[in-house]
Amino acid sequence: MVEPDHPVLSIVRQCGLLSISRSGFYYEPTAESAETLALMRQIDEAYMLFPYYGSRQMARHLRRLGHTIGRRRTRRLMAKMGLAAIYQKPRTTMPNAAHRIYPYLLRTLVIERPNQVWCSDITYISMRRGFMYLVAVMDWASRRVLSWRVSNSMDADFCIEALEEALAKNGRPEIFNTDQGSQFTSPRFTAVLAAGGIQISMDGRGRWMDNVFIERLWRSLKYECVYLHAFETGSDLRAGVSAWVGHYNGHRPHSKLCGRTPNEVYYVRPLPGLAPGQAPAPTQAADARKAA
Repeated sequence: MVEPDHPVLSIVRQCGLLSISRSGFYYEPTAESAETLALMRQIDEAYMLFPYYGSRQMARHLRRLGHTIGRRRTRRLMAKMGLAAIYQKPRTTMPNAAHRIYPYLLRTLVIERPNQVWCSDITYISMRRGFMYLVAVMDWASRRVLSWRVSNSMDADFCIEALEEALAKNGRPEIFNTDQGSQFTSPRFTAVLAAGGIQISMDGRGRWMDNVFIERLWRSLKYECVYLHAFETGSDLRAGVSAWVGHYNGHRPHSKLCGRTPNEVYYVRPLPGLAPGQAPAPTQAADARKAA
């Protein structure tokens, strides 16, 4: 974003235009130790199983596993990973007070066709010598992953890139749903949606069930890909995620989709023996679920 060799604008001027401090531009984060990275991975695995654990309960859990760790360090690591306990909290603060928060539009909506609703979220990805962040855009009805990006920071840029790729390749949805993270409430992100005439929906604060399908996607991705491979570099991670997403979209049947894959539902391919648009009989749907 900041170009040190820009022929016209100085670094001070560029930082001012981007609303970032000059010290923030020059700051180089120190790498976490191997012990800390291993601890962060255990936090991530525990969070996948117990997303309601706050820093106190997570610290107790880690101490039961033999780690010497207090609540303050646990809280710092969870914050660095972007993890927060899932429970209803008092609405006292906003992720970014300068950003507009949009209402949740899906509470009574029947979602039954592709491109009716898309959703997006960010998750932490542990690696052998560090960690990165992954954002994905998913079609709600078919569970198909439409686009994704990885980044070593939690800025809005990689989220916008994933959104623009999804729109370029798949058209546009009627509604786009996210949480209230500052990346998604950013005016730059919402402007892309508004320019396409897309309705914007945002989860209630602490309401992980409002975006439950992409939360389930993260669980599948981590247990079927990330935790099985100790990715060394960003390019290794991208290759691994790309292979898994290709398998997930095209070859992994879902019981909730009557045994079809996300691609088959997204491109409206019926079950064998059914005409397009024909619903499966109860026995056929049960057989498909058993096969999944």
